[in-house]
Amino acid sequence: MATKKKLKTGFTTGAAAAAAAKGALLLILTGEKPCSVQIELLTGDNIIIPVFTCISQGENKAKCTVIKDAGDDPDITHKAEIGATVTLLDNGNHGSVSITGGKGVGMVTKPGLEIEPGEPAINTGPRKMITQAVAGLLKKYNKNKLVKVEIFVPEGEKLAEKTLNARLGILGGISILGTTGVERPMSHDAYVATIRLSLSVAKAFGLKSVVLTTGRRSERFAQALFENLPEEAFIQIGDFFKISLEDASKNGFKKIILAAFFGKAVKMAQGVPHTHAARSSLSMKKLSDWSFEITKKREFAEKILSANTARHAFDFIINEHPQIISCVGRKMVKAARMFAGSDIDIQGIIFDFSGDVVFDSDVMGLKQT
Repeated sequence: MATKKKLKTGFTTGAAAAAAAKGALLLILTGEKPCSVQIELLTGDNIIIPVFTCISQGENKAKCTVIKDAGDDPDITHKAEIGATVTLLDNGNHGSVSITGGKGVGMVTKPGLEIEPGEPAINTGPRKMITQAVAGLLKKYNKNKLVKVEIFVPEGEKLAEKTLNARLGILGGISILGTTGVERPMSHDAYVATIRLSLSVAKAFGLKSVVLTTGRRSERFAQALFENLPEEAFIQIGDFFKISLEDASKNGFKKIILAAFFGKAVKMAQGVPHTHAARSSLSMKKLSDWSFEITKKREFAEKILSANTARHAFDFIINEHPQIISCVGRKMVKAARMFAGSDIDIQGIIFDFSGDVVFDSDVMGLKQT
C-alpha cells in the first residue's frame, strides 16, 4: 500500500524577517557573516534558517536577507527574498528595538487591521519575533544600545499585486505576517486570515452590508450589480462558506449578500462548510435528485447526473427547467442563514457565466444602509 507523504512545514515572512535581522546584527557584533541563524518561534520552538546574503554597510550597520520557505503549501511569498537592515545607535532608549518598514513592505492606510493606519504592515507576531531575536543577541554580547531594524522585501511591490492588500488598505508592498512563525501546509490559515481582516476593514468603515463572493470573477460581476457599495464591502471567500458567514455575523453586519456561480451555489445549497471538500459526483447526484423532485422527469434527472460538471448541467437546465436554479438558490440562502443566524438578512445571487443574474432571492435589490 502506498504511504501518504508527510507534508513539509515552512516558516512565515515574520520568521524570515526575524532571521534576517538577527543575521545582520550578528555581522555587526562579530564581524563575521553567518551562514544560518537560529531564532525562537512564538511556539517556543527553535528553527535554523539559512542566510542568503549578508553585507556590512559600516561599523554599526549591516544588511541581511533570507529566502522564505513556505514548505509544501507554497503561497505568494514562497521563495521571496525577505531582508533587514540593522543599525546600532548610541542615542535613544538603550536596549530597545525600533522596527520600521522599507522597500516592498506595505503601509497600512485603512482602519480595522491589526496595525494602525500610518504604520508599516508588520504584524505583532513578527514584531515580537524580531524584538526577541535582537534583544537576545544584545544580551549575549552585553551591548546596551538602541537597535533600528528596517524590514524590506525587494520584490514586495510586485508580489503585492497578486494579493488583496490594496483592498485591505495595505499599499506599496506585502504584509509581514505570522502568528507563530510556522507555516503549516494545507492549513488555509492565510486565506481565512484575509477574510477576517477584510470583514474587519468593512466593519471599521461603518458598513452594514457586505457582499461575499467566491472569487475574482464573481466579485467583478457583483461590483457591477451593486455599484453603490464601496470596494471594502466586497470580500472573496473562496471555499470558506461556513467560516465566512459565521464571522460576518460576529462582526454585526445587518445584511449579507452571497454571490456565486451555479457550480458553487449547488455545493453551498447542500450546506457543506467548505465547498472544495464537497465531491463533485455527490453534488451532481444531489442536483439530479432535486431536479426529479421538481420536474418529476426521470430522464431529465438522469441527464443531469451524466453531465460532466454543474456548469455543463446549467446549460440545459437554464433552457429547459430554470425553476431548478431557483430551487438551488433558495437552498443556498437557507444554508447561509444556518451558518450566519436567522436574524441576519441574507440575499442570494446566482450568476450565469456571462454575468447575468439568473437567481436573486431579493427581487427588490439592495438598499444601502
